Amino acid sequence: MAGLLQLSRIIDSINERIGKVAAWAIVVAIVVSAVNAIIRRIFGVSSNAWLELQWYLFGAVFMLCAAWTLKSNEHIRIDIISGKLSKRSRDWIDMFGHIFFLLPFLAVLTWLSFPYFIKSFVSGEVSSNAGGLPIWPAKGLILLGFISLSLQWVSEVIKRIAIMRGQLVDEHAEGNSAEAEAERLLTELADPNAPATAEPPGDGIR
Repeated sequence: MAGLLQLSRIIDSINERIGKVAAWAIVVAIVVSAVNAIIRRIFGVSSNAWLELQWYLFGAVFMLCAAWTLKSNEHIRIDIISGKLSKRSRDWIDMFGHIFFLLPFLAVLTWLSFPYFIKSFVSGEVSSNAGGLPIWPAKGLILLGFISLSLQWVSEVIKRIAIMRGQLVDEHAEGNSAEAEAERLLTELADPNAPATAEPPGDGIR
């Protein structure tokens, strides 16, 4: 199990770094959008390439940050229900969801993304819009996103098994309910300088 946990840590580290770098694409997209709007307003000109670049950047954030989101346990969860269950019940629900829902989803989408990207790359597919950008890099981001998310699935399953066997501490076990988040926010509102009484939840209703 030690070797598998080491593999899990490597996957976590890689996907977290990729996610943190990809997140900056939001800033780039905002700058591109602002510059495009200013040029269009002042000079009355624009380009489809600018618009498509914004879509590509936001797509990159969505696809390349997905694995980081899963690793950080920040995906959407219904705390009203899960918060009332025991820790062991939540662990089994997570394992069931990973194996019977997330795994088939990733397997199908990753499998379909390969020919989707390869066909576009070989043909040098370009946008049909005048002055548009090449499309194959965007399709490559889809494939890369599903590959990284699949690797993160492997990491999450390894960690969940280790947690259920008592070989790993669940770093997201505490404060993962909507009530804990509400308590933290009320404490901060009452006294902004006081330390929070509850840790920020790892997931919640968003």
